[in-house]
Amino acid sequence: MGRKSIDNSIERAINRIVEGTSFKGEIDCESNIRIDGNFEGELKTKGRLVVGPSGKVSGSIVCQNCEVEGKMEGTTMVEDLLSLKASASVEGEIHYGQLSIEPGAKMTGNVHMGSKVKDLRNRETAAEEKTA
Repeated sequence: MGRKSIDNSIERAINRIVEGTSFKGEIDCESNIRIDGNFEGELKTKGRLVVGPSGKVSGSIVCQNCEVEGKMEGTTMVEDLLSLKASASVEGEIHYGQLSIEPGAKMTGNVHMGSKVKDLRNRETAAEEKTA
C-alpha cells in the first residue's frame, strides 16, 4: 500500500462519538470527527469537526473546518470555514478563517476572523518542537 492510498483513506475516515456517549480527555486525529454525544477536553484534528444536533463540545478545539448544529463552549480555532446551522449555539473565544451562519444560530463571546488562527497553530507547533 503506497503513501497516496493511506492519505486517501485518512481523508475519508470519520471518527464518531455517538449520541448517549460522554467522553472526557484529549483527542488528536488526522481525519474527520463527528460528535453527537458529549465531549469535554482538548480536541485537535487536521480534518473536519461536525457537532451534530444532539452534540455538545466543551473545551479547546483546533480543526481545519467545523460545522455546528449542536452546542460548543470554550476556545475554538478553525483554520478555514466555521459553519453554524440554525440550531447551533457557540460560546467562548472563537477564531476562524471564514464564517457561514444560518438564521437562528447563536454565537456569543470574543470572535476573531483572519489569519491569526494559522499564526496561533504555527506558534503551538514551534513551542512543541522546542520541548521535544
